Amino acid sequence: MTTSPILYETLPNGIARIVLDRPETRNAQDTAFLYALNDAFDRAAHDDTVKVIVLSANGPHFSSGHDLREVDGHGNMAKHETVGTWGGFGKPGAEAQYAREQEIYLGFSERWRNIPKPTLALVHGKVMIGGLMLMWPCDLIVCSEDAEFLDHSVAMGVGGAEFFAHPWEMGVRKAKEFLFTADWIGAREAHRLGMVNHVVPRAELESFGMAMAERIAQKPLFALRLVKQAVNAAQDAQGRVGAMQTSFALHHLAHAHNMIAHGKLVDPTGLMPAIKKHEKAAD
Repeated sequence: MTTSPILYETLPNGIARIVLDRPETRNAQDTAFLYALNDAFDRAAHDDTVKVIVLSANGPHFSSGHDLREVDGHGNMAKHETVGTWGGFGKPGAEAQYAREQEIYLGFSERWRNIPKPTLALVHGKVMIGGLMLMWPCDLIVCSEDAEFLDHSVAMGVGGAEFFAHPWEMGVRKAKEFLFTADWIGAREAHRLGMVNHVVPRAELESFGMAMAERIAQKPLFALRLVKQAVNAAQDAQGRVGAMQTSFALHHLAHAHNMIAHGKLVDPTGLMPAIKKHEKAAD
């Protein structure tokens, strides 16, 4: 009997709750996890009784990012119905990797960002690389005081997460510093940069976030849809979509380089210690 890594519930006040529930991996994202999350977002988007979608996580951390320990990620794609228009998941060379990440990383995050309902992320603990791609598509972010954010992809020989929202989330210069140094950003600094809306004590994260969701759910849904579309359009007019497509292509140039130089998609010298330990055991 399999257990879904994503929990879903609807509340009587027009709120849908989606909970990341893979705490034993710090909510690392394998293929099944991301398709289950996308299914949950689709379910909430298509439910006419839902006006606000709240995303949160079980366990000590929001998300440690992509599950680099997943076995046969390409083969696992065949277990799920393709959502986007890309195919070729079994093709040779760089094509399969490009297609897979276009579907479950860039494609999914972009779909979630454009859901025509307000979305609110409640974030705690550590959020690493791919974890940013779960919270950044949300319209509002409330984090606890213990939240920390990291993108150390440059250390692994790759130029940033696939959903490359960094310049819009923290400004150009801070985005460069964040990526160049691979330093952690704390909750207060994230708030100062405008990356999150509010910082609250960990014990108040749930109550504060749900109270905000309830206030939003009292507004007319059609007006909420329209104003979200208007704000997103303003951001897109700044070149966001084209810039993300460029960064995604560069991301895959880095993957191809690493395959030639190291025989892996990333530079193994830049992996976090826990991943290095796992890879050594698998060799």
